[in-house]
Amino acid sequence: MTASNFRVTLLGTGVPIPSPDRFGPCTLVEAGDQKFLIDAGRGATIRLYQLKVPIGRIDVQLLTHYHSDHTSGVPDVWLTGWLESYFGTRKTPYRVIGPTGARGLIENLERAYALDIKIRVADEKLPLSGIATDVTEFDREGLVYENGGVKVIAFDVDHGDVIKPCCGYRFEYGGRVAVFSSDTRYSPNVIKHGAGADLLVHEVASARPELLKEASFQRIIAHHTTPRDVGRVFAQTRPKLAAFTHILQLGNAEIPPPTIDDIIAETRETYDGPLVVGEDLMAFEIGATVSVRRY
Repeated sequence: MTASNFRVTLLGTGVPIPSPDRFGPCTLVEAGDQKFLIDAGRGATIRLYQLKVPIGRIDVQLLTHYHSDHTSGVPDVWLTGWLESYFGTRKTPYRVIGPTGARGLIENLERAYALDIKIRVADEKLPLSGIATDVTEFDREGLVYENGGVKVIAFDVDHGDVIKPCCGYRFEYGGRVAVFSSDTRYSPNVIKHGAGADLLVHEVASARPELLKEASFQRIIAHHTTPRDVGRVFAQTRPKLAAFTHILQLGNAEIPPPTIDDIIAETRETYDGPLVVGEDLMAFEIGATVSVRRY
């Protein structure tokens, strides 16, 4: 890691589409000797394995909301991180922080995998301490974690009228700031918490106008932020570096999805600053400047 000791890695930049190129939403934040996951979508453990980051070494699992594409990898991180192997070996409880609903999710997973846990304890003598859970729920925005010089602030975002709770996160460490929008429509709250950030990572969704004649696609886009509107967010926050993740390119059998170049061009209608389109395993080193490393 760089001298700043603050790194963000996009483990999964995708959406519910089961793409081999963009895994489910998941971001690794490393600050000092602490490691955080924001969400854990499809394939999160595979990406950690590729980076040679032990799955059992994650200190905190943060959750933004409860759409399955953001949580389907949670049991994998929890259970596989417990296994007695170089990629697991968790000996302390799996710590989860999320908005209201986190406790219910984890308690139901404990019930679903009770037989697996019972068998592994008896057969492999794995420690119960490593499969225990430590869940913190919050019901309002504000500081949700502070330790070792790291502050994590949760803030409400607007993913739609009924998709609540849903929150973004702001990390503060070593005088630097990284902000993550989660899934959201254009949100003044992202602008408030993202203003002047070193790194602002934001979702984006795009579809060709002819596709938006269909009600189902109108609904999807109405829950997300178009490139033009993300550009407005970036223009008002002016981060050192803006980056896209959770990249939704809608299409169907007749109408192809917008290309990455299309998304960039539309964003440039409202924003002229530094911009990177996220890729799985892309890393950002946050110091006096923000540098980008592709896997």
